[in-house]
Amino acid sequence: MRAMWKGSISFGLVNIPVRMYSAVEDKDVRFNQLHAACHTPIRYRKICPNCQREVDREEIVRGYELQKGQYVVITDAEWEQFQGTLSRTVDILRFVELQEIDPVFFDRTYFLEPADTGEKAYRLLTKAMEETGKIGIASITIRSKAALAALRVYHMGLALETMYYPDEIRPFHRLQIPTGEPVEKELAMAVTLINSLTEPFQPEHYSDERRRGILALIEEKMAGDTHVVSVADKDTQAVADLMAALEASIRAAEAEGAKR
Repeated sequence: MRAMWKGSISFGLVNIPVRMYSAVEDKDVRFNQLHAACHTPIRYRKICPNCQREVDREEIVRGYELQKGQYVVITDAEWEQFQGTLSRTVDILRFVELQEIDPVFFDRTYFLEPADTGEKAYRLLTKAMEETGKIGIASITIRSKAALAALRVYHMGLALETMYYPDEIRPFHRLQIPTGEPVEKELAMAVTLINSLTEPFQPEHYSDERRRGILALIEEKMAGDTHVVSVADKDTQAVADLMAALEASIRAAEAEGAKR
């Protein structure tokens, strides 16, 4: 893997040199848009509808939309004052319990490895966080954007999760959520269903079937086989009410569990 960021973790008066790597890779199948007549990739141009011509990059400025059709223009010089200097430090601000942070705050995960002579201090911080059960709340700048982050132990190393700021989380209370109490018997059945479907999380049990199907179709076309096998719909059982649906779900879950 190629490091996307190099810097250090600031832990009190200790600086730990690290390299950062993206922890995930997007494997979604992407397509180019082609002209159906000749299969040439379609080009996109930046056109000013008012001037009726294509504009160069140098002619484009930033505009903040106040209302439809009304903008405040920000020049490059004005924008630069908010860029600041590119920080190369993961500044740990404080330590908290992981369970205190709702997962809605987490954005993207990165892996950190020690660099240069930072192995000893890196292991010291990792071990201390393991023993205390704490994670670090830190600030970091990635690609000129300041971000809040959580530093936590992952396996025997450290992972960094960029986080959303509180005002970036939409207010849940605006949703219309029912507050009535469920029927006791239905609740008991729902709890039974949850228990029957409960097992330790094993990520290898899950895969992107849609992506696998698309890639299989592409391979068939590459091989010259245009025949596409359709996947039959799974049998479904019609249920008259919620109780019947729960009972049917429990039977299906128990049958699935017996196969494992």
